[in-house]
Amino acid sequence: MQTMGKWVFRQAGVQHLALEETAVPTPGVGEIVVRVAAVALNYRDLRFINGGQSGTALTLPATPGSDLAGVVVATGAGVTRFSEGDDVLGTFWAGWIDGECPPEARVLGGSLPGVLAQYVVLNEAWAVRAPRTLSAIEASTLPCAGLTAWFALVEKGTVHAGQTVLMQGTGGVALFGVQLARAHGAQVIVTSSSAAKLRRMRELGATHGIDRSETPDWDRVAREMTGGQGVDHVFELAGGDNLGASLRALRQGGRISLIGTLDGYNMSLPSIPSFIGRPTIQGIGVGHRRAFDDLVRAVDTLGLKPVVDTVYAFDQLPAALAHLERGAFGKVVVKVGD
Repeated sequence: MQTMGKWVFRQAGVQHLALEETAVPTPGVGEIVVRVAAVALNYRDLRFINGGQSGTALTLPATPGSDLAGVVVATGAGVTRFSEGDDVLGTFWAGWIDGECPPEARVLGGSLPGVLAQYVVLNEAWAVRAPRTLSAIEASTLPCAGLTAWFALVEKGTVHAGQTVLMQGTGGVALFGVQLARAHGAQVIVTSSSAAKLRRMRELGATHGIDRSETPDWDRVAREMTGGQGVDHVFELAGGDNLGASLRALRQGGRISLIGTLDGYNMSLPSIPSFIGRPTIQGIGVGHRRAFDDLVRAVDTLGLKPVVDTVYAFDQLPAALAHLERGAFGKVVVKVGD
């Protein structure tokens, strides 16, 4: 019987992660076995390992990780979407194909087993073909951060030339957001408390940067940068009371995409300006498979290159998670196989 390595934790906490040996899975009807090449890490992985997502019970033992790139090595009966040798990416939401997210859809590395293993078995509906123009390490960054930015900007936001988009912070979603917005002809304002990271965001294509450590009223400055009209679209990545500032930076009838909760799970905003400003405020929980296919085609067409900070070996997962917690500019990726 073939065996493989898989990361497992039997108690909450990164210190309880263990690399265990287990059997290589075999595919059932409609399933594929993927030899994992790379897994990109997200902050939600840390929250999951340390006790579960907010409002989600943690079932132990568990394997973390949601964002994989790999190659199909076996197919079960009835599989039609993939063949052995196909390069694939896993979808973050298992079972969300298009339209509204069905209640039965589940998340890899959440309510479903995660992907930090040398081999994983997936329903064939839970994968898409990988971009031709990216390495497995680069492609592994797309399922969560890349698709979140695409879903907010293109699928729901219909971004177009002449608009101004404001990105809060310099995390993975914001990095993809800058590149995608610029590719569509939009101007981009980035806010950050790091002058060094703002410089790097400008190199990536951002039009303007606002240093929040020097300019706490960043919403006023953003509005001035647009001639007093306000920005068209805000990526709200902080949450908490910051949502009120995002509203003040927004133009009449603009859009706020609720994506992050760095300042807390509860968000608040003033009611009267909300009525007067007529904003569209929408939560973005990654996106569906059809949009993911669209993103993959766009990546190949545009030549978009994800920003990768550091790559760790498979047995260095705890060090990779520590790096993620310290902060990174770009994605932290675990290289699992060749």
